[in-house]
Amino acid sequence: MSKPLSDHDRKKQISVRGLAGVENVTDLKTNFNRHLHFTLVKDRIVATKRDYYFALANTVRDHLVGRWIRTQQHYYEKDPKRVYYISLEFYMGRTLQNTMVNLALENACDEAMYQLGLEMEELQELEEDAGLGNGGLGRLAACFLDSMASLGLAAYGYGIRYEFGIFNQKIHNGWQVEEADDWLRYGNPWEKARPEYMRPVHFFGRTEHTPDGVKWVDTQVVLALPYDTPVPGYRNNIVNTMRLWSAKAPCDFNLKDFNVGGYIQAVLDRNVAENISRVLYPNDNFFEGKELRLKQEYFVVSATLQDIIRRFKASKFGSRDIVRTDFAELPKKVAIQLNDTHPALAIPELIRVLVDEEKLPWEKAWEICVKTCAYTNHTVLPEALERWPIDLFQHLLPRHLEIVYEINRRHMERVAAKFPGDVERLRRMSLIEEGGQKRVNMAHLCIVGSHAVNGVARIHSDIIKASVFKDFYEMDPKKFQNKTNGITPRRWLVMCNPSLAEVIAERIGEEYIRDLDQLRKLEKFINDEAFIRDIAKVKQENKMKFAAHLEEHYKVKINPNSMFDIQVKRIHEYKRQLLNCLHIITFYNRIKKEPNKQWTPRTIMIGGKAAPGYHTAKMIIRLITAIGEIVNHDPVVGDRLKVIFLENYRVTLAEKAVPAADLSEQISTAGTEASGTGNMKFMLNGALTIGTMDGANVEMAEEAGMDNIFIFGMRVDEVEAMDKTGYNAYDYYNRLPELKQAIDQIAGGFFSPKQPDLFKDIVTLLMHNDRFKVFADYEDYIKCQEKVSALYKNSKEWTKKAIYNIAGSGKFSSDRTIAQYAREIWGMEPTLEKIAAPDDPK
Repeated sequence: MSKPLSDHDRKKQISVRGLAGVENVTDLKTNFNRHLHFTLVKDRIVATKRDYYFALANTVRDHLVGRWIRTQQHYYEKDPKRVYYISLEFYMGRTLQNTMVNLALENACDEAMYQLGLEMEELQELEEDAGLGNGGLGRLAACFLDSMASLGLAAYGYGIRYEFGIFNQKIHNGWQVEEADDWLRYGNPWEKARPEYMRPVHFFGRTEHTPDGVKWVDTQVVLALPYDTPVPGYRNNIVNTMRLWSAKAPCDFNLKDFNVGGYIQAVLDRNVAENISRVLYPNDNFFEGKELRLKQEYFVVSATLQDIIRRFKASKFGSRDIVRTDFAELPKKVAIQLNDTHPALAIPELIRVLVDEEKLPWEKAWEICVKTCAYTNHTVLPEALERWPIDLFQHLLPRHLEIVYEINRRHMERVAAKFPGDVERLRRMSLIEEGGQKRVNMAHLCIVGSHAVNGVARIHSDIIKASVFKDFYEMDPKKFQNKTNGITPRRWLVMCNPSLAEVIAERIGEEYIRDLDQLRKLEKFINDEAFIRDIAKVKQENKMKFAAHLEEHYKVKINPNSMFDIQVKRIHEYKRQLLNCLHIITFYNRIKKEPNKQWTPRTIMIGGKAAPGYHTAKMIIRLITAIGEIVNHDPVVGDRLKVIFLENYRVTLAEKAVPAADLSEQISTAGTEASGTGNMKFMLNGALTIGTMDGANVEMAEEAGMDNIFIFGMRVDEVEAMDKTGYNAYDYYNRLPELKQAIDQIAGGFFSPKQPDLFKDIVTLLMHNDRFKVFADYEDYIKCQEKVSALYKNSKEWTKKAIYNIAGSGKFSSDRTIAQYAREIWGMEPTLEKIAAPDDPK
């Protein structure tokens, strides 16, 4: 028998990683050595691992630059319509491997490093995550950039270059502790500063109404310095741009009001201006009305719109001369997509530029604005909706408040004309909320100022029309659309799970990577013994690899033959990590009661960050770690149940966990999770889902088949019915002995013997004010988990259902999502054509 292939040799045979041609490998080695030589400082003879990482990153980056320049040249010549995706978050993760995948360089680089005595995977681990996002919304933006480039759209991602991204999470004595994410400490090889495109952004001041229009005067200026990051499409030679703005104080900052002797203080005060891009606000699905956050929102919008208008006016390669002056053409050349309400100020800012600076009449400016802008809603939770206090708005952006008032005046006239005498409706639909302190409702501003409004899964888009924005739907039904979210199959299959990508490619070829609907072809292999075996084997290998990773980093020994039951997402009451905890406790109690029964062993992993100010979420983490401390040290249980809290969950950890999962937990209360995208990643990687009929789970069940997903719990209409009749936790507590036992254990200190009342807040929450009705779904959840355990015992039947899930996941490619945005909102046509590579003759 031939000896098993080394890891290196096995990878070489994975065709989706690209060909390692001899000249290619030789060139890579040459360029690597050149970069290593020039990045080493004179006085350091010995290179460190990090020096090797930077040399490799720069070598790969060289392959991007020619394509990047060529792509932008191509856009200037063709002058296509451009789309601007504005987001306060881009959760990019690492760039090196993704770039190698999209440029088909992975095998060549691996071979080059191997010949130089280096381990590529080891170097990849040195790259910091670009953690410029909180969760789903920021990661969606990153997937969208990948798809827009892969579909040949002239697209730009615009956001903020936060100096500190989402905090690193440490668990100390079972509690979450936050650590600043100093991701730029060693420099970022993927970005290029573009000081020549620096833009001034104005704050504060006052307005003057003069005969030749309104002037915004006496403002404070902050400079926006752009940093560009290349975004390569999948093997089509297109490289788009993500442009992130950094805040800089102008040179004369605070010095013109020369208070004698205040020079040093004036220079120190520059920090105040530069704080705008210092740190990402760490809240997911929660609005915190802080001045610094409103500054961030206007900062990105103002700098971006200046850039959009500059590019619209010039639009000739290498030329900054103005060639276009007719703004009626703007919607034909520019589409602006607002990722949630965070960039809502784009609407009044565009009006301000067109009316105050370009001197267009209001009606014309308004028509241009609405045709150009579109808004994506990401949540229906009331605590997440942005409602800015009028006085803060007035203080920071006096001209924009005047514009918002004028937008509202005209809007109210339109509503009154369509629904005469309906004063209640006028109050509900106003952009300005009265009562207590007046506030600007940013969602209402977005709806009124956009030509398209979309939800992010079918059920979410229906809820928006039926409840949250019902009045606006009745006013303008044609505005409202659905665009079900998706994920990029490049990062979330080819890159993170190359063995699965290869097993699929052996059966149906490689084209599915750019056309994920082709995964449907796998249905004809559903009874193919060899295919079933291959799929099961890949999953088992991924589990072993993840188990080794956990052992190395968390010092926990886990049973790789147990079911890997994973719930990873931000910690939030609506996501119901507490329901998962109740299942863990119930399962634990059952093992203790009948220790000799043949239980299906499980390793239950829960991971995710809690917003630093969210007390309940932090207590939920403490409960999970406390349950783990008891369960994992109980000799009666042994390795039939292990509970692990996955510390510092982030993009890079997801890339390891997702391929290893058997069971994906998607258990939010029906009607609360707008879409979810982690659910799609698990499905694509061959996990089965246990979930409620919420978000995209509904469409996943449709695509995979109801028999191949574990659905439980109340549906949206049942939740709404219960809201009317009232939810009483005690009914369930008194009727279900296992639930009562679990709650009594939490309340009585069984999981916190040293502090018996540690979890009293959680018990009070569950018993008295649980908006998310955990107990109402408990019984059905436990029964559903029994079905999961029973099926897992039959490995072959389990794997067949996994194959149905993989085969049905094509709809959830972000390529499909973006093609729909392009055709149905932006008025652009996606293409799978390649453009010439820089080394091709033109």
